[in-house]
Amino acid sequence: MNHVEILLLAIILDAVFGEPEWLWSRFPHPVQIMGNCITWFDKSLNAQPFKKLKGFLTVGILVVASGALGWLLSAIPDFGIIEVIIVAILLAHKSLVQHVMNVAIALAKDLSLGRKEVSKIVGRTTKHMQPSDVVRAAIESAAENFSDGVIAPALWYLIFGLPGILIYKAVNTADSMIGYKTEKYSDFGYAAAKLDDILNWIPARVSSLLICLTSNPRKSFDIVRKDAPLHRSPNAGWPEAAMAAVLNISLAGPRFYDGEKVEYPYVNANAQHQLDPEDIRRSVATLNIVWVGFSGVLLFGVLFI
Repeated sequence: MNHVEILLLAIILDAVFGEPEWLWSRFPHPVQIMGNCITWFDKSLNAQPFKKLKGFLTVGILVVASGALGWLLSAIPDFGIIEVIIVAILLAHKSLVQHVMNVAIALAKDLSLGRKEVSKIVGRTTKHMQPSDVVRAAIESAAENFSDGVIAPALWYLIFGLPGILIYKAVNTADSMIGYKTEKYSDFGYAAAKLDDILNWIPARVSSLLICLTSNPRKSFDIVRKDAPLHRSPNAGWPEAAMAAVLNISLAGPRFYDGEKVEYPYVNANAQHQLDPEDIRRSVATLNIVWVGFSGVLLFGVLFI
């Protein structure tokens, strides 16, 4: 099977099974294994002198090891079965929309439940959040993670096969663990953060385009081009601005980190500010439309190209 066929089968597998709790409660998830490796490097190498150089060494080893593992697994003569399973595991669409929908369900019952649920998918302080803040955080997480957890691994798989998706997931995991601008990680995590930005540059913009295509593409993309650069991240602002434009809502804005308020600008500031759980459901519906459309393009490629 070629990469398009394998990716399409993996998407179907992910849509049916998602992240089965019975499986990952018994066996370590591949991303968890990557995380354990990164933790070992963090404990072993994250110390002076040469912290930045050691960070580059860590990322270099992760890239080479992930690429080699991907090449070895893809060489197994099993008609692509193992590859389909691995790609399905590393795609996260079903689990993403489930986690985001859990926020909507919890918030519809009680604000404290909504805060608790959204704290599972965002890194900001949630105890000060009002209902609109909870909704905004959930939708931002949905848009950003759709880009770096769904579209990016799919694109890197299409381009470079199993080595590509494994390298991407290793770098993305490293960025989520050590790619922070803190005293501890500003040097050691520099390489992970920068390489993750590079690997997500194209997927973020592709994601924003795909989201914009679901509703008035020209108007939506005008908003994206104007407001995406307002985001603190060179990539996350693109899918978030696209979602804000398509849903006609304002995202980003002030929030709390470690108990301190940070004044970030709003994206699509002139749109609706008061949000409710229905807006989360609309964001999930938008992502599902994009994913079905993406799958349809793959199916067309399998059947006619």
